[in-house]
Amino acid sequence: MPDEKRSPAVVQGVLERVTYANEETGYTVARVDTGRGADLLTVVGTLMGVQPGEALRMHGRWGSHPQYGRQFHVDDYTTVLPATVQGIRRYLGSGLIKGIGPKMAERIVEHFGTDALDVIEQDPERLIEVPGLGPKRTRLIADAWEEQKAIKEVMVFLQGVGVSTSLAVRIYKKYGDTAIEIVQKEPYRLATDVWGIGFKTADTIAQAVGIPHDSPQRVMAGIQFTLSESTGDGHCHLPEEKLISAAVKILGVDSGLVIECLARLIEDEGVVREEVPGPDGAPVRAVHLVPFHRAEVGAAAGLLTLLNHPHDRLPAFADVDWEVALGWLHRRTGTELADEQREAVTQALTRKVSVLTGGPGCGKSFTVSSIVTLAAVKGAKIILAAPTGRAAKRLTELTGHEAATVHRLLELRPGGEASYDRDNPLDCDLLVVDEASMLDLILANKLIKAVPAGAHLVFVGDVDQLPSVGAGQVLRDLLAEGSPIPSVRLTRVFRQAQESGVVSNAHRINKGEPPLFEGMRDFFLFACEESEDAALMTVDVVAGRIPRAFGLDPRRDVQVLTPMKGGPAGAGNLNIALQEALTPAGEGIPERRFGGRTFRVGDKVTQIRNNYDKGANGVFNGALGVVTGLDPVAQELTVRTDEDEDITYDFAELDELAHAYAITVHRSQGSEYPAVVVPVTTSSWMMLQRNLLYTAITRAKRLVVLVGSRRALAQAVRNASSGHRHTALAHRLRTARYPGGSWTETP
Repeated sequence: MPDEKRSPAVVQGVLERVTYANEETGYTVARVDTGRGADLLTVVGTLMGVQPGEALRMHGRWGSHPQYGRQFHVDDYTTVLPATVQGIRRYLGSGLIKGIGPKMAERIVEHFGTDALDVIEQDPERLIEVPGLGPKRTRLIADAWEEQKAIKEVMVFLQGVGVSTSLAVRIYKKYGDTAIEIVQKEPYRLATDVWGIGFKTADTIAQAVGIPHDSPQRVMAGIQFTLSESTGDGHCHLPEEKLISAAVKILGVDSGLVIECLARLIEDEGVVREEVPGPDGAPVRAVHLVPFHRAEVGAAAGLLTLLNHPHDRLPAFADVDWEVALGWLHRRTGTELADEQREAVTQALTRKVSVLTGGPGCGKSFTVSSIVTLAAVKGAKIILAAPTGRAAKRLTELTGHEAATVHRLLELRPGGEASYDRDNPLDCDLLVVDEASMLDLILANKLIKAVPAGAHLVFVGDVDQLPSVGAGQVLRDLLAEGSPIPSVRLTRVFRQAQESGVVSNAHRINKGEPPLFEGMRDFFLFACEESEDAALMTVDVVAGRIPRAFGLDPRRDVQVLTPMKGGPAGAGNLNIALQEALTPAGEGIPERRFGGRTFRVGDKVTQIRNNYDKGANGVFNGALGVVTGLDPVAQELTVRTDEDEDITYDFAELDELAHAYAITVHRSQGSEYPAVVVPVTTSSWMMLQRNLLYTAITRAKRLVVLVGSRRALAQAVRNASSGHRHTALAHRLRTARYPGGSWTETP
């Protein structure tokens, strides 16, 4: 008798319930009624999109699990619509069709019986016969049914290459009825067009549809992917040798083929190659993706054009008596500016592009407020902006003038194009951009384009913090040696700030000195040598100790900032533990599981991709919010953002969100929190850098608690290396000439 565990087999049955489903991989554990008695059969495998009530014909093999017993391992399956009243009721009430929950499914089946699915399929207008269903909801159900059918076709096609349910949905929404054709003929387009699909997934699909390993289409896509991946590490280009080496490793092909395909890409203008100075000043052949090359050339040309433009929209300050002006400011504010601050104020109001930098407690905020006050008294049109909602709110409170996020200010449209640009500039005389260390190259270029000729542009930020999450290091390049952009660095720490352990220790760390804890009322260390112990202590500090000792709300006022996502004390594990402590499951609390995460009303969440289609002007990577609503019938989750905007997510879009009880230090840039808790452990050894720890500490307004190893803390303070980024903005600013230099404005 053949071994049933090894022999192929076919099983038919009706899906009763899904026990577990990973939306990212499609792996599912389900219970099926085979019609052969009371016991349900456990089936496991990639059952993408299956719903309770569906009749399944499954091909696979029998197996046994040491804990759960006999199981059927599904290799592939086909679905058949249910034919019984009970099956139809379960199928419609499963949440498959937006607009139909269990109660409405009951009503539809009660009215139409076994004809219910035929009515929805062929004559959906008849749904209005069901009590409680109006024309609007009837149309919603009909549209959702049609979309689900089309998505199911895409899912069945992609099942063999392991693409998840959520990605199949996204592929369909991107390409519609042409989805299968594009996947078959141009699979590498998916890596560019569809968020969540990288080169590796597209490559797997490409191999499945028969594209050769050494196909030029594959190699050119791999080269562009390599460059795109490098922008995620902050690079605006890669040296040619480094690019070729990395592409060979990713693609598994000869370097000669990569060199040949790179030449084709350059010829076809898919990438740009030019010579720029390397880290040691020696020339290197740099290869850029086209958008990043255009942005870098455009930003340099735009800044120099603004800086040297003959027209001045603040003419009143060209011949002002600064002693009189600053004296008036002193009388108005009751505070006298230090010499560095006076220089920064006069520079901002007399030079058309300038930079103000400095650490905490050095008076950046008061200097910005002084610039705005003097400009306002002369009747200037002032615009204030910052990269994040929290930073914009803080700037509004500081100056008394309304501030906006850069994205909202530029009114970015779907696709990322700005409503304001060179042809339609902002109406302002003075534009102040706070937290400029967060500006990546692409966003900075869009902003520079929108500044009108003659206006004054002031960048404000702490250059010692981490550079932007996106590609570039704009603030650092503006301040580089030889830069033509005028700047002032504030260095004097004011007496009031010196009394703060947060401020004084931030400056100690920035100078490579260990922080002090003795006698501090706002700066503490809970020593734990093991990473697992540090994770447990972090949860205790956030959920118990800080609320008891300082009266702070653990969700609203306390933020955990970690060096990395993984590891025992990384953001991933801490979010699970903190959610359990602060927003646990409970009766009556709606929740939705997606890709290993469970979202509940009250959860603190963050957006993890730019989405220009959401909200008034898009929702952007790093935006924070709280889940305020979760509707299983409409299959929607609502988030209230830090900008006080309600954003709705379909359940299929939940991979755009991550929990934010703990976030990486990079994600915290531009934000301030009453209290910050920072796990510092040896498990994050490679990430322990001085500017990372400095950035984390300077996010706190009142309180810092470090949790972890003294050895890891010492390593972070010692390690001044912040990682080199391949950028050429500083070089372009140094070598450009105005007017009539070698740079031309780019579209």
